[in-house]
Amino acid sequence: MADWFSFMNDPAAWVALATLLVMEIVLGIDNLIFISILSNKLPEGQRERARRIGILLALVLRLGLLSLVSFIVQLTEPVFSAFGQDFSWRDIILLVGGLFLVWKATKEIHHTVDVEDSKDNMIGKAATVTFSGVIVQILLLDLVFSVDSIITAVGMTDHVPIMVIAVVGAVTVMLLAANPLSRFIGNNPTIVMLALSFLLMIGMTLIAEGLGFHVPKGYIYAAMAFSGLVEALNMLARRARQRKNAAGAPAAH
Repeated sequence: MADWFSFMNDPAAWVALATLLVMEIVLGIDNLIFISILSNKLPEGQRERARRIGILLALVLRLGLLSLVSFIVQLTEPVFSAFGQDFSWRDIILLVGGLFLVWKATKEIHHTVDVEDSKDNMIGKAATVTFSGVIVQILLLDLVFSVDSIITAVGMTDHVPIMVIAVVGAVTVMLLAANPLSRFIGNNPTIVMLALSFLLMIGMTLIAEGLGFHVPKGYIYAAMAFSGLVEALNMLARRARQRKNAAGAPAAH
């Protein structure tokens, strides 16, 4: 046990912990947006429970993968080649996860734009959202984000305790932010479209990473931050117009 906390006397280890914690929180944003959008499709009484289960599953998966660090490192080793490109298990996981995320985001955008179509699924039967179905979808994406998260952690430090602390800290932040973020998304319909667009972009990024193209995460999050700022200005403008209309309404009588 003493070996676990031996890093506390090393200033460089504290810097690594702070950096990794920030990185894990940023990576967790993608996971949290997906969980929030899916949980908001459930009845009101089931949403918070679905969010908590989804986030706890993310924690369990991350800690479980940390216990298999030596195996996770091997996921980056090529297992086959195609079209002159080497593919590892990590690449395959990112490709499958990216394709699923693109499919899911595209489907949700289509349903958001075409309200009538959202009443039916692809085979024409009434579409229903079940609690177990939402949890399964969250679990699939938790796995993809967890693998990416742990491989990122392994690349930044060799200290498993630092990885564990960073992962637990990031998931705790996700747990605290889940309900406010879900309420914010639910109360602002335009935010739903923006969040789905983020998921679409993240899915394409995962596919690119799986195909061997490195996409600097800073560009992705800078684009998300800029889009969020523009939407925040739009929301302020809408509220200003609403207040102006509300103030002018009595004068019209």
